Formats: sequence, structure tokens, C-alpha cells
Amino acid sequence: MTGRESGRIKDAIQKRILDEEARNRRQRKALEALEQDNFHEDPHADLVMNKKIPKFDDTKNVTRKRKTRSAEYFKLRFRKNFAQLVEEDLNYNPTGPNYTTAQAPPSCYPDRHFCAVCGFPSDYTCLPCGARYCSVKCLGTHLDTRCMKWTA
Repeated sequence: MTGRESGRIKDAIQKRILDEEARNRRQRKALEALEQDNFHEDPHADLVMNKKIPKFDDTKNVTRKRKTRSAEYFKLRFRKNFAQLVEEDLNYNPTGPNYTTAQAPPSCYPDRHFCAVCGFPSDYTCLPCGARYCSVKCLGTHLDTRCMKWTA
């Protein structure tokens, strides 16, 4: 009499399991790739409206007031990225509390773990890559789209 085998256990034996150092290295590479993708200036910040565009105003004899630029305009026009803000904070107050010197004590509560697919609390960990998942459906999504896919 032969027993049934679990497909997940059989597949897990064949897959490569990463140690904690390799997982951290892959996670750092993925974060750096995201930072490179997200770091760009607003492409529409310097757009200027063309003066030849037809104006569809019903009032033709109204004197036009000169538009003053609000603070919001300058906030959007001269927006700073995160690195510039940290450097400015460090230059403004080099000795006192600033972003680089801020610290908080470790939490007295255990870490909370969330599903890498849906964001719900998770109890399970993927064996090859260490990502968290909460259900069999999220495990399937993780294996199909995320597990060991995008970083070397």
C-alpha cells in the first residue's frame, strides 16, 4: 500500500534554498533597483502653456489681472528629492537632532509579518526565498510571479 505524496514537499526538495545572507543580499539588490526606477524628476514640471491656444471665455471685455504665483507653484517647481532634504537637514543642524542622528529603541513587541502578495498577516514562509505568504492562493501567486524571478 503506497501513500500519497505532497506535491509541495516534493517540489521544495528540488528547489534551491537560500541562506539568510543571500536573502538579504537579494532584498538589498531589489530595493536598489526600485530606488533607481523611482528616482526621476517630474517630466511635466517645466511645461508652459502655449499662448496660441484658443480661449473659450464668454467675457471678452474683462480686464485681465496679472496672475501672481502662489507658494504651491514654487513648491512644485523647486521640489527636492529625499537626498537633498537629508543633506539640507544635516547642514542646517549638524550637531543636534536631525535625520541621520535620530534613533528609537528596539520594540518590546515581536515583529509582525505580512504577506508579500496581499499584505494580510502571514504565518508561512517560502522555503527558497524567505518571502511571507498567508494562504495557498497567495503562495501560488508568489511562486508564479515573484519567487526567485527578478534578481540574480
